[in-house]
Amino acid sequence: MPTIAMALSIPGDKVDTWLRGMAEIAGPRREEFTAARRRQGVTGTKVWIQEGPGGPLEILVIDAEDPGEAFGGMATSQEPFDVWFRSFVLDVYGLDLSRPMPSPVPRLMLDWTAGAPV
Repeated sequence: MPTIAMALSIPGDKVDTWLRGMAEIAGPRREEFTAARRRQGVTGTKVWIQEGPGGPLEILVIDAEDPGEAFGGMATSQEPFDVWFRSFVLDVYGLDLSRPMPSPVPRLMLDWTAGAPV
């Protein structure tokens, strides 16, 4: 199963907005989130907040059958949750998911598992 990981800088004035959004996704919008990710072929999502010298970062890890298709679904779906989610991402990061990503997708540089052949 392909995995993609991303680190996104959370602007200082958007941390509260981000925290409220994460609380909504983990709480009252959890079923909508689950349905959206299933539609998009996502089988797992993990999100961390990491305080760093440049401010807070969101660390996002997504497992998906086809990450490109998953992000395409997020970009084009007119389901109410997906529309809300795109608005949330645009508000926090200034990132318009309906447009091509401004930079290349992350590249996997190391994949190690205990017990795997060397």
